[in-house]
Amino acid sequence: MLGRFQKSLSLFVDWFLVFVPRLLRVAVLGFGACALVACEGEGGAVTQPVEHGFVGSVAADEPHAAQVAYDVMARGGNAADAATALGLALAVTLPSRASLGSGGACLAWKPGDSVGRAFEFLPRVGSDTEGKGDRPAAVPMLARGLFVLQLRYGSVQLADLFTPAQNLASQGVPVSRLLASDLAVVQSALFADNNARAIFARSDGTALKENDILVQTRLSGSLERLRTAGVGDLYGGVLGQTFVADADAAGGALTIQDLRRSLVRVEKPLVARQNGVDLSFLPPPADGGLGMAARYLSNGKVIYANQVVAGWRHLNKGQGVRLSAVQHMLDTRRFPQGTSLAPLPASTSYVVTDRFGETVACVLSMNNLFGTGRVAGSTGIVLAASPSRAPKPLLPAGIAHIGKQKFRAVAAASGQNMAADAAAIALRAAVAGERPKFLKGSGRANSVSCPEGLPGDAARCFAWTDPRGKGLALPMIRRH
Repeated sequence: MLGRFQKSLSLFVDWFLVFVPRLLRVAVLGFGACALVACEGEGGAVTQPVEHGFVGSVAADEPHAAQVAYDVMARGGNAADAATALGLALAVTLPSRASLGSGGACLAWKPGDSVGRAFEFLPRVGSDTEGKGDRPAAVPMLARGLFVLQLRYGSVQLADLFTPAQNLASQGVPVSRLLASDLAVVQSALFADNNARAIFARSDGTALKENDILVQTRLSGSLERLRTAGVGDLYGGVLGQTFVADADAAGGALTIQDLRRSLVRVEKPLVARQNGVDLSFLPPPADGGLGMAARYLSNGKVIYANQVVAGWRHLNKGQGVRLSAVQHMLDTRRFPQGTSLAPLPASTSYVVTDRFGETVACVLSMNNLFGTGRVAGSTGIVLAASPSRAPKPLLPAGIAHIGKQKFRAVAAASGQNMAADAAAIALRAAVAGERPKFLKGSGRANSVSCPEGLPGDAARCFAWTDPRGKGLALPMIRRH
């Protein structure tokens, strides 16, 4: 009975993802186009282009994707729209850490929410139980996760949000410092794959360098297919069948059933309150949120977030996610302690806040730098590594708000073993209206701070990205 129910649920999700976008397009064509600058969302109407003044703020590890998100808000989209476009753009500009084959988790809040919602779409293990694949790939979850986030919190047509990423892939984008440094680390292993070498190598066989132009024609085709046919096409349609065949040829050993049954989890976040500020954190299985909360809530005694996560994973091994048990840890301020986690430089984070105070924080991962190091042939998608062959990623994000009324601060971070500690330090500084100071460690954070709260006076709001990194924090106020 349970098996039939799960199968029916999977088929319904595939139908929904494939056909609802098409029905929406028919409705739009029949009753007037809902363009990027003229749509209404749950948080209020967005009806006019924004050319001057406050539009919102973005902080991300990769500058070109950050600019995409800022432009979406400048043209009338909200934070969820911008965060979705940013995630898709990262699949083009930073495929070492966030390709269409990746996954992750996002935390969203808007005025009127009590605690917000967490969207968990971590890369899933495929069904290669017989070990046929020499380089097992994760089930790609990025597109499905961003779809659900945007469906719940967005305000515009999802198809419009694919266009910036598609243009970056087809027309080319300058290689950022972060992507160039990632290529330099794995060049030898990555170029063992002919498809990867064709994308990321210069004509002389060396890896692309900073400011070289990266063109991804095949990936552009996949993004176009998602834009026109709907996200569900990757999880049960023509694109999905092509992806599975190409992933299998690359040793990924995935099936269309793997794609169909891998669903997004929408959960209430972990919550706490300190000094009159309400806090929401990503919950397990994105357990970096637990470590971040523990570090943030510690008074006097320093609690290291990575040790809390290690302790939690040891206690929870093989038992599944127990959200009530984790929330109890926050309520009692009693956290497990374990050994430090191993570094895994394969994730990236970003935060977005719009002019209404709606906020999204996301952390994405390939489970290894460039995932399996192989590309799924004609789709142009870099395959993420199966979680069965790599350490579990540490994904921390948190949002601070004043009840249901006002946004106060947000932070997210990457850097695996130090990510949650960095995120907690960044959020505490952002709540205080300060820029954090990191003296050591591999954690790299992004944050937005509004000491007076949003909606309200945005004059003191600012975005921040770790200066040791290679990201971009765009200003809250548009200069003219």
